[in-house]
Amino acid sequence: MKKLLPVLLFALFSSGLVAQEGFKIGLQGGIPIGDFDDQLSLIVAADIGYMWAMGEVVDLGIASGFINGFTDKFDTGSELIDLPNVQFIPAAASVRIWPSNSFTVGAEGGYALGINDGNDGGAYVRPLIGYLFGTFTELNLSYTYISLEGSNWSSVTVGLLFTIPSKNRLSRFRS
Repeated sequence: MKKLLPVLLFALFSSGLVAQEGFKIGLQGGIPIGDFDDQLSLIVAADIGYMWAMGEVVDLGIASGFINGFTDKFDTGSELIDLPNVQFIPAAASVRIWPSNSFTVGAEGGYALGINDGNDGGAYVRPLIGYLFGTFTELNLSYTYISLEGSNWSSVTVGLLFTIPSKNRLSRFRS
C-alpha cells in the first residue's frame, strides 16, 4: 500500500494542472472518539482532491491531505508528559452522490500513511455528508476511520470545502 501513495499523489497533482475541472481544497476540525479520545484533544485537517463529474448525480475522484491530532498532556501523577501529535497523509479514491443540487453524500477510501514516529498508518475510510451553500462552497460533516495495528483512529469533523472549477464549468455559471 505504501507504494501506491506516490502514484496517487502524482495523479492528484498532475491532473489538477492539466484539467482543472474540479480541484477541491478544504479545512476541517473535530474531536477524536474511540481508542484515541483520552490521548487527543482536537483534530485539524487539510483536504485536497480532484473530482470528475460522471453525469448530473455522481462524481468520482481522488483525495489526499493532512490530518493532525493534537495530544493532551498526560499526567502520570508525578510529572506531566507532553506526547507527540498523531499525523497522517491519506491517499484515497472518492465518490460523491448528489440527490439534490445542494446536498451530497459520499465517501473516501484508501490508505493513510502515518508520518509521526511509531505510526505506520493503515486502511482509511471517510464517509461524509455535505451541504452546498454557495456556488463553490460546501459545509460537510464526516467520520474518519483508520485501522491501525493494535488500535483504531476515529474522529468526527466539520469541514469547509472550496471548489476551483474548470473553465468549462465556470463559463456555465456566468451565462
